[in-house]
Amino acid sequence: MRILLTNDDGVHAEGLWAIYRKFSENHSVTVVAPDRERSAISHGISLNEALRIRQINVYGGYPAYSINGTPADCVNMGIMVVLGGNPDLVISGINPGLNMGNSVSYSGTVAAAREAALHGIPAIAVSIFNFQPSHYDTAAVFAEILAKHVLENGLPFGTFLNVNVPDIPMEKVKGVRICRQETGPVSEYFEKRIDPRNQEYYWLGAEFREAETDSDTERGAIFRKYISVTPLKCDITDYNMIEKAGAWDIRI
Repeated sequence: MRILLTNDDGVHAEGLWAIYRKFSENHSVTVVAPDRERSAISHGISLNEALRIRQINVYGGYPAYSINGTPADCVNMGIMVVLGGNPDLVISGINPGLNMGNSVSYSGTVAAAREAALHGIPAIAVSIFNFQPSHYDTAAVFAEILAKHVLENGLPFGTFLNVNVPDIPMEKVKGVRICRQETGPVSEYFEKRIDPRNQEYYWLGAEFREAETDSDTERGAIFRKYISVTPLKCDITDYNMIEKAGAWDIRI
């Protein structure tokens, strides 16, 4: 299996190399990742900036390609420049912190998998509960299990998988749930602060609202110590709304 591995936390992120170590035991893995933190960059690509690629060694010898771009840039550069063709699978992660519900719209981790899906390449985005996880190995082991199923069964064009894993030992995981994306409004705010020069600035924050915890949602699965797998699509058309909007009789 030829795998392209990326993330949004940067080429030195612990989660990236946890999944590299697992997959490199049995597969050919190429790491192409941002040269710095790119969290919440969503699906941005570099149109007005030259992209530069460097071959580096990380953590005493692991080979990687470092790019001064976004996660989506890394997927494109990985396919077209580094590999010179499509890999069998693209994996993005492991992201410290869950990517579920509305957060998938902002996530660079999820966007990298989405970019691969736009190329017709099977892709998986992997995230784990907690911003300082203790059990990256749980997510890495499951990612390899899921990868085998994806390659055996395939994914439709434009569909990819978003995985969220509880931060617990594998033996304590109760199982796997195929989930829907949870819904609800965003709950963000801007906090006004004063800098040392007595100038005001704003810092984005978020309130922890009461989320859906039904068993068929991502968060519901995590709360119940299950791994959640959510199929997502690049096509975000609201098909139910097409007929309704057509009845508005919009004229010019």
